[in-house]
Formats: sequence, structure tokens, C-alpha cells
Amino acid sequence: MCRHLAYLGPPVLLADLVLRQPHSLLHQSYAPLDMRSGGTINADGFGIGWLAGDPGDGGVARRYRRGVPMWTDASLPGLAASISSNAILAAVRNATPGMPITETACAPFIEGVWMFSLNGVIDGWPSSVAPLADGLGPADLMTLDAPTDSAFLWALVRQHLSEGRSPATALTRVVGDVLALAPRSRLNLLLSDGRSIAATTFGHTLWLRQGRGSVTVSSEAFDPGEPGWKQVPDLSLVMATAAEFSIAPLDQGSS
Repeated sequence: MCRHLAYLGPPVLLADLVLRQPHSLLHQSYAPLDMRSGGTINADGFGIGWLAGDPGDGGVARRYRRGVPMWTDASLPGLAASISSNAILAAVRNATPGMPITETACAPFIEGVWMFSLNGVIDGWPSSVAPLADGLGPADLMTLDAPTDSAFLWALVRQHLSEGRSPATALTRVVGDVLALAPRSRLNLLLSDGRSIAATTFGHTLWLRQGRGSVTVSSEAFDPGEPGWKQVPDLSLVMATAAEFSIAPLDQGSS
């Protein structure tokens, strides 16, 4: 399946985080170590999102997405070496068979300061979770980035956020609602607003490293020989800021 990461901390170049690490997201796109339950490489597009400005003072998420393998984009190294941010969320995609391979299907999905990604799949998509569409407005469904499970999940998460729920509650409720209808789904969700990172593990690998004033959450450790990486257990909810993090059991009950 897909690989993704999120970072909070002192500003770093996109290239330093995503391209230049020993087992960077670029390296994971063609040589992942632990795909689990399907897929071999992540060649169906990619996206890099970053926060431009301060999240509390007019900051907004920006992104660069392509529907091609990350390693084929000749423009990416120069672009990534010219942009720095203190909040980054990036992903490479391994499309589920039958879903479109297009730029708009690639994470991150963004709105305001929010950036979102899925590593996983909704089993039986789309019919299995069709009842959940009843809770979304027509405009939400008509403006999905793509007709994919990841874009639909983002619409569900975004609705909870717009109703004032915390990131942890939004992810937990969406996971619970989906699993109630499609229990064989795999749902590693990743969400950032530039101040915090929220993530779930349900069926796929996730690692975390807290540094000096920074935190990184990643599908795979991108410098495996370096100390400090902690593997997040399956069925967990992660909440992290640049200063601290918590890992708790994931409540799978439906809202």
C-alpha cells in the first residue's frame, strides 16, 4: 500500500526530509521494506504538502502532487530544495486496483491548515460504506478530489473537524464508522494542522521519532540506523506535537 510521513519542528527543506534520507520517502517509493497485505512499490503518484506561514496567523497548507512515480519527476529535486517548512506531510501512492491513477487521487488532501493522508484501503469500496455518504452534504460529494476511498475518508474527517471535534476524535470516529461497515479495511490515517499530528494504525506499519523540538511520524523509519525510532503498535492512536507525543489503544467502536 502507500507510504506517508508527517513532520513538525524547526523549518527543514522538503528535499532534506523527503528525498535525501537513507531510506527516504523517495527510496520507499521503489524499495519499501514492509508493505503488509498487498502491493510491491509505490509508483502511482505522490504528493508533498507543507504549511506556508503560521497556523495561528493566516498560515495555509500548500502542496505539490503528480500522478507519476516520484523518481520520474525531474522537477521535484529543484522544487523541494527551494521550499522549507516547519510542518510537512508527504505520501507516495500504490493505487488499489480499480481506482484511478491521477494526480488528484494523491495525498495529501488539504484545506486551510489541514493536511490528510491514507495508507490503506476500504474493503468493498464503494458500496460497503455508501451509507456514510448520507451524512455528507451534496457539495462535499460533488467536490471530492477523486472518486477514491482516501478522498472520501478526507471528506468524513473534514466534516468532523468542521463540527468542532478534535483531530483525535475525528480520526477515531471515522475509523469506527468505516470498520462497522467494512471490518476488513486497513486504515492508517494521518492528519496534521501544523501544530499537531494525529495518526491511526490499523493494518499497516508506522514509526515515530521525537527529536529536539521536533517529531516525525512515518510509515517506515527513513534512517533506520539512527536511534530514537519507536515502532507504533497496530490498533493505536498517535497524538504528537513537536514537544511530546502519546500512543493509546485505538477505539474501534462506531460513533
